[in-house]
Amino acid sequence: MSEDDGRARLAEGAAAYQRGDVGAARRLFEEIARTSTNGLRISALINAASMCDELGDHAEAIVMFRAALAEMPDDAIEKRTAALINLSQALQHIGDLDGAQQALEKARALLTEHNDESMQRVACLLSLTAVAFHRQSWAYAIELATESLDAAVRFAPHLAGHPLSTLGGIYFETGRRELAVDFMRQALAAFDAAGDRNAVAETEQNLAVMYVRSDRFDAAEPPLRSSQEYFERAGLGYRAGVGLKTMGFLAERRDDIDAAELRYRSSLRYFHESGAVLDAADVRVRLATVAYATGRYDAGEVLIAEAFAAYAERGLGLHCAQIDFWHATLLESVIEAAEAPDGALLARAIELAVPSALAIDAVRHTLPNGNQREQWNRQIADPAVRLAFRFAYLSGNGPLIVDLIETQCAGTTLDIARSTAGAPPRLPLELFDPPAVSVEEMPSVQVGTGPQSGSAPQLGTALAEVAAGAGLPVAPPPRVAVAPDGHIALAAFIDAAERRYGQRVRDSRVLPA
Repeated sequence: MSEDDGRARLAEGAAAYQRGDVGAARRLFEEIARTSTNGLRISALINAASMCDELGDHAEAIVMFRAALAEMPDDAIEKRTAALINLSQALQHIGDLDGAQQALEKARALLTEHNDESMQRVACLLSLTAVAFHRQSWAYAIELATESLDAAVRFAPHLAGHPLSTLGGIYFETGRRELAVDFMRQALAAFDAAGDRNAVAETEQNLAVMYVRSDRFDAAEPPLRSSQEYFERAGLGYRAGVGLKTMGFLAERRDDIDAAELRYRSSLRYFHESGAVLDAADVRVRLATVAYATGRYDAGEVLIAEAFAAYAERGLGLHCAQIDFWHATLLESVIEAAEAPDGALLARAIELAVPSALAIDAVRHTLPNGNQREQWNRQIADPAVRLAFRFAYLSGNGPLIVDLIETQCAGTTLDIARSTAGAPPRLPLELFDPPAVSVEEMPSVQVGTGPQSGSAPQLGTALAEVAAGAGLPVAPPPRVAVAPDGHIALAAFIDAAERRYGQRVRDSRVLPA
């Protein structure tokens, strides 16, 4: 194939992709890769791999990306960077977050070395944000998404919808749901203006997910139907799986359990075919919920264990904690249905609920803004802590109740090291809601719940919460020594959480109760 013919065929493939015929685009690119050499073949391989990834054939996409990287010359900086960024996305789909991070760091180093301020920098930052999102490293994800939005506005305005969409997802997951929906609508408008039909459908789907999770079912229906029709018509299996999962959840919330299970299983098939391990794990959690609702507890236990293992194998500790919290919630439904609480079942529920509550609660101390911390606490952490209290009460475990109370009353402490060691990059003010209560409007609370030595790490609860509201850095929660014997509150559960989830949930400092 001549160079000119190859270029024309590449353009045909690009046109097929733009009109939504991803399968045809893949076939064209694969044909060019088979019948050409050198740079033309490498370009076709990268494009074919991207189509494979979008169609859900992630394993084949990875093979093709790596083949393209192996064949390209060292001075093909632009192509190498593009291949690395796209490879990272395929690796994310199969749950290889470490591999994705390594590919992106290589791409970022190339961009920095060559002072490249192009569209590729935006793509690289967006992919790094996606990895941080998967790891639930929310502060870092917000920082990266904001940097990518700034880069998109300057270098690639037609890509601005991607960081807007990502910021919407981050804010939704950290509890700021109205702000999240606003960002997602902005993203939808940006993609529509850019004429990116694929991105419009993806954003419609993401917006529908937000509406469903916010119990706004009627609002979810139109964007969910629109996006699902597009994905199924285009043969985009992975995205069709996401849509079916959302439809299953919508049916579940409307108490149509049979329809929910049918859609979840269809979704699971799509994810299995595409190798989307983490999405498959999420569907298993939903199927476990359906199993519990229909009295099939053993089947539910198997599904929960499979989902937990998928996240644990990839070092995603917070996901594991959230699965344990949900598992404990499912056990609560069984305990409540029984005539009398089952001691063994209560003990198992406590083993799940208390460590997961500690891990989920600790996340708010990693968030960069006081309002975000408050939202996380109110909407996400507080239900987990309440469940731990409920099981402690049902089991009649007085010492556990005391430890939970003392832990919750310990308050928040300033992180002086982070306050003085150089401030992190600040986000634009317009990305934050104004504080709900100003410092001057704070209710009068007696300061002095902790020791009054005057050292900043031992500030009383009220002052520390004012600091948190103002957005000052706060430290992880301290360990609390409880009188009269000075034991560390929840010590065994803290150790269990840090072992099980592979992350720190308490600071090394010890404060008296």
